[in-house]
Formats: sequence, C-alpha cells, structure tokens
Amino acid sequence: MTAKRPARAARPAMSVSTVLVGLFLASAVVRFFGGTAEAIARELGDLGASAGEGSAPSADAELAQQVDTILFELRQREAALASRESDLALREQDLRAVATVVEQQIARLGEAEASLRKVMSLAQGAAEGDLEQLTAVYENMKPKEAAKVFEEMDPGFAAGFLGRMRPEAAAQIVTGLSPTKAYSISVILAGRNVNVPTE
Repeated sequence: MTAKRPARAARPAMSVSTVLVGLFLASAVVRFFGGTAEAIARELGDLGASAGEGSAPSADAELAQQVDTILFELRQREAALASRESDLALREQDLRAVATVVEQQIARLGEAEASLRKVMSLAQGAAEGDLEQLTAVYENMKPKEAAKVFEEMDPGFAAGFLGRMRPEAAAQIVTGLSPTKAYSISVILAGRNVNVPTE
C-alpha cells in the first residue's frame, strides 16, 4: 500500500501584491476627493475670474500681433528666397550659354587643327617630293656640270643634297669641287651623326 500524501494547505484567495495594489488605489481616491478636487476647483474659479477681468483679450491681441510679425518675416524671407532662386536660374542659364559657346569653339579648334595637320602633311609631302626630284636631277647631270652648281651652293644646302644621293654619284660630284668646298661639305656630312647614340 502506498502512503497517502498529506493534503496541501489551502492557498489564500488573494495574493499580498493584489492587496497592496488595492490599498494604493483606495488611498489615491481618498486624496483626490478629499483635498485635491477642492484645490482644482479653486484654481479653475480663479482663472475664470481673471478671464472676466479682461486679461484674455489683451493676451489674444498680443498673440495676434506676434502671429502678424511672424507672418511678415516669413513673407520677407519667401520674397528673398524667390529673388535668390531667380538669380540662380539666370546664372545657370548664363553658364549654359557660356558652356555651349566653349564647346563650339573647342569643336572649331579641333577642326582647324585637323585641317592644319592636313596642310602640313601635304606641304611636307610636296617638299619631300621636290627634294627627291631635285636630287634625282643632280644625280643624272654630268658630274662636272653638277660640281659647278654645288660649288655655288651653301655648304649645308649642298651637304643635304649629297646626303640623299647614291654614294657613287655623290663621290663624282665631290671630286669636281674645289678642296675648300669639298672639305666644308665633308665636315657637315660627318658631323650630322656625331651625337646619335650607338647603343
């Protein structure tokens, strides 16, 4: 046989915390209806009396004046902001116009540069063609006749033509030159590549 458990003690119907909360509520109700309600009624009566004496209209007039002042200041600020906004819109319009002009000028400069490059290329090609043709003419001349022409040329100019010629033709022309002229042209031809790096 199993032993019977002892019966538990009956729990109280209400806990201690519930009782305490009830007491606090009761105390608050007594205070409110005791002296606090009378004090509130007295304050409300004093306010009603002061309102009857004419303090409310002066407060309303002062409040209206403050509202008018604030509205006036807000309108002034709004007008200033509108003026600034208009100025900024005009500046932005001016900047866009300037940017458009600058872009057009840059485009024109690019076109002019391209055109100038073409002209320079054509000029260089023409000059190169002229030099090649003239060099070929001097190469095909009789060496003695060519030597007479080179004798009258500036040494640097003559060295330029001789440097373009075939070595055999250039040698025949130099042979027909005076020793002084031949030496001057030889010095110029030899000095052209002195400063060229060898490595």
